[in-house]
Amino acid sequence: MLNTGKLAGKVIYVTGGSRGIGLAMAIKAAKDGAKIAIAAKTADPHPKLPGTIYTAAKDIEAAGGQALPCIVDVRDEGQIQQSIEETVKAFGGIDIVINNASAISLTGTQETSMKTYDLMHTINTRGTYLVSKCALPYLKESAMKGRNPHILNNSPPLSMQPRWFQNHVAYTMAKYGMSMCVLGMAEEFKKDGIAVNAIWPRTAIMTAAMEMLGGGKGIRDQCRNTDIMADAAYVILTRDSRTFTGNFCVDEQVLREEGMNDFKQYLANPEGKESDLMPDFFLDDFSLGAQQEVVNRQTEQVAAKATAAPAAQGSGPIQEVFKQIEGHLSEEMVKKTNAVFAFSISDDNTEWYLDLKNGAGSCGAGKPASGKADVTFTVNTANFGKMFAGKIKPTTAFMTGKLKIAGNMGKAMALEKMMVKMQKGRSYHTSTNNIWTPKSML
Repeated sequence: MLNTGKLAGKVIYVTGGSRGIGLAMAIKAAKDGAKIAIAAKTADPHPKLPGTIYTAAKDIEAAGGQALPCIVDVRDEGQIQQSIEETVKAFGGIDIVINNASAISLTGTQETSMKTYDLMHTINTRGTYLVSKCALPYLKESAMKGRNPHILNNSPPLSMQPRWFQNHVAYTMAKYGMSMCVLGMAEEFKKDGIAVNAIWPRTAIMTAAMEMLGGGKGIRDQCRNTDIMADAAYVILTRDSRTFTGNFCVDEQVLREEGMNDFKQYLANPEGKESDLMPDFFLDDFSLGAQQEVVNRQTEQVAAKATAAPAAQGSGPIQEVFKQIEGHLSEEMVKKTNAVFAFSISDDNTEWYLDLKNGAGSCGAGKPASGKADVTFTVNTANFGKMFAGKIKPTTAFMTGKLKIAGNMGKAMALEKMMVKMQKGRSYHTSTNNIWTPKSML
């Protein structure tokens, strides 16, 4: 998407902009000649994640903008206020605030320490509120000068569906706190001509943090790149602040409204397929196209047969899946995966395991003999069958509440990569959709 020049000379304050989505948004604005303050903690290189406020500043300047790197912990009111004042002194005011800084922990109540809980809530909810509060006087000045002021939060649409809370209630509360800032501040600041909106991705976005968690190309195939969020943010920030406010925007929808229909340019893997994209959290509509809808309908009969009669421990369709898995175990697979998985089947109270950490691997009914599993999946029979048939990704099942995951999320994603490889090597039993399914599940 081409720049229009509408952000030329605008002063933008971005939190968490040393890498990823925040940096992509900053660079997009910099191409217009915007002046950008990068407010983030990363002054020294992270051992695993690239980018600091100083490398971000160089990237912004290389794109045609002006940059002000600011060391800021958004939990610290003093640091925020000081960086706001430094921005105003350097650039003459503030026209746009992008609240991008966020912390995430996809853990259940028992597994979430109060230190982690406090981290998410002080960065996500409190940090967003505090940055907006400190910048408000200058945004009002921007409005009085007719400079189209905006606040844009990287947060999801509000939805009270239980599935968005049940697996990670602390994280959901913290992200929804950012969205509630949009809901309230949009109305509060409307009289001042300051827009307050939210942006959220339609699919998972490939960032350095995601790559570290997911382990490379396997997760990359399921993601879009950060450019789609940057382009959508650009559209939002160039809309009239007095009329476009209080919106929970989704990146793809925003760009479609601008006439865009081809989204292949945003694939993190240019050779990937849009049908493989993984939906992001918090969006109630998960249809990624007619093809996926067809696949979903085709699996209903499979699911009905799989749940018709609960299997006894060590028998039935789940046992047949593990027999198929056993035939693909190898020392190479163990070396690449290095994890032990446990499966708790919720509708028949059976337990299964897959040991890909020891020897040439093993699997079967019961608990892993090697000890505690790295990841425990809780799922019903039907969705277990869909996962190993390639008809639903574990990450998608998790996001939609069909699967509970306890333990190492990185290892959980490694299992998904392993299943994809196994499915490619299997003979197909279905001619209608070319997806492998155990015969007893057909």
